[in-house]
Amino acid sequence: MKRFISVAIGTCILAAPLYAALPTGAQAPDFTTQATLAGKPFKFALADALKKGPVVLYFYPAAFTPGCTIEAHEFAEATDKFKSLGATVIGVSHDDIDKLNKFSVTECRNKFAVASDADQSITKAYDAVLTQKPEYANRTSYVIAPSGKIVYEYTAMDPNKHVANTMAAVEKLQAQKKGS
Repeated sequence: MKRFISVAIGTCILAAPLYAALPTGAQAPDFTTQATLAGKPFKFALADALKKGPVVLYFYPAAFTPGCTIEAHEFAEATDKFKSLGATVIGVSHDDIDKLNKFSVTECRNKFAVASDADQSITKAYDAVLTQKPEYANRTSYVIAPSGKIVYEYTAMDPNKHVANTMAAVEKLQAQKKGS
């Protein structure tokens, strides 16, 4: 019987979500960090970006890995539509700025910025640490309203729905803005 209980508890633990992203409605932690767009480094400040409109903030494990490359390509293809909705897209990983300079040109196709979080302070503030490998970010996407509130959160290692889901959240946010 003890063995059965141990197996049952272990199964429940394994079945539990392995992430704890910030919930919808939470205040987004403010940050400033080094970023790059089209291979040109600059200082990215969330507060400044929010003055222009909503921000799509997405965390990814590592530049130039298969899933992260797919996700970057999809965000690059959607960047013009995000811009037309007034939204800024920024990707964040633990990679250093030299690696991200290259990633921003090749995989992000000079369309949107990626930021370095070498000490993982931003990743930790957003509860986006990959539990199984804490040196990496989990694949977590947020939509942050200009007020600084998180209006959407999505965590999944599969990169395929992050762009569509965040786009839908930005469209909903803009529709609500027009309706008020």
